Amino acid sequence: MAITANDPHRKSWLDVPSESDFPIQNIPFGVFLTKEHVVTIGTRIGDYAIDLGALQQLDYFEGIELTDDMFMQDTLNDFISDGHKTWRQVRNRIADIFDAENPKLRDNKEHREVVIFNVSDVEMQLPVLIGDYTDFYSSREHATNVGKMFRDPENALLPNWLHIPVGYHGRSSTIVPSGIPVHRPMGQTLPNGETTPVFGPSRLVDFELETGFITTDANIMGENIPVHEAEEHIFGMVLLNDWSARDIQKWEYVPLGPFLAKNFATSISPWIVTMDALEPFRTKGPKQNPMPLPYLQQKGKHAFDICLEVSIKPEKAEETIVSKSNFKYMYWSMSQQLAHHTSNGCRVNSGDLMGSGTISGPTEDSFGSMLELTWGGKNPIKMNDGSERKFINDNDTVIMRGYCKNAEVRIGFGEVSSKLLPPFARN
Repeated sequence: MAITANDPHRKSWLDVPSESDFPIQNIPFGVFLTKEHVVTIGTRIGDYAIDLGALQQLDYFEGIELTDDMFMQDTLNDFISDGHKTWRQVRNRIADIFDAENPKLRDNKEHREVVIFNVSDVEMQLPVLIGDYTDFYSSREHATNVGKMFRDPENALLPNWLHIPVGYHGRSSTIVPSGIPVHRPMGQTLPNGETTPVFGPSRLVDFELETGFITTDANIMGENIPVHEAEEHIFGMVLLNDWSARDIQKWEYVPLGPFLAKNFATSISPWIVTMDALEPFRTKGPKQNPMPLPYLQQKGKHAFDICLEVSIKPEKAEETIVSKSNFKYMYWSMSQQLAHHTSNGCRVNSGDLMGSGTISGPTEDSFGSMLELTWGGKNPIKMNDGSERKFINDNDTVIMRGYCKNAEVRIGFGEVSSKLLPPFARN
């Protein structure tokens, strides 16, 4: 089935700003709360949130096999479970409904009033019920930088890194959408020069610039997913800030890896941009040497040219851009990550979230964490208000943005924005 929604010449009868992340060629999926406190599944065009539940009730999806309440739920899990054919049919239909030449909804004022909202009048929710969350470690530049800082600079990468997409299982209970603040975590740390740990607030809270992908029901327990089929099981992508407490992490990560330094909060952007929408932005990833084992080998373009940036906004000052990177730098592709994840028969379900791992590029201004940008705090970043940052201060807001752009169209993710609050205090 053709992806007619991607037609770069298509225009919408809705007004779309020229540099919007959400032209009619995007059509992401999300969940929002209306002013009437109704939770619905929706999409976005320009600065308008569109109620897909209302569209379904008004028979705009006639001819597409959907359960009666498909878009009148509070998560996208069931829709994602329906699979690739349904995703494409629905997205193509939405593009047709909002096409500038289609009068059916455009000229029906009564229908428009119940279907279309200003995006500023809705409250975005988590788009899926996330049963499981896995975070990978797939940027060669990031892994090398961390290895240089914490281990032997001459052998920065551990022996397994070039052979497997390294990952760990995170915590889905503390994944929140953009706009939800995060508290500075408490934890054990080992002060420099000491042999006994102390308990208290982390002093080295960091962001990690990542993307995440959302899966459908991919396999049954015991079944693996071939790498060449993996993309069929990926619904779409979000921006992801995997908050990290570096001092807690340094003390706890040996021998079993990340735990409390990571699971206190993960923030994601609320609109899932589909893989269909990202199709025009495929590109080749880095050359892999040594050649991966056969179950991870793939040919063609499996990376995506997604421009990324991170800003820090102090409470009473303008934001400062601290990093500009690109998803195309990732050494291991999403297909390889999913194939490896299921290679032992691990089950993957609808709504599972897979984090890319910190996305760092080859230059110092493209590093994806404060740990790297300030080289462990040795080189503070100068902010626009004259202050400096080694890591994230209380009441700073971290803002991540991402978009793809070619000569014909711009497809974006919006942003994931989260404020760091002081440690939680019981009243």
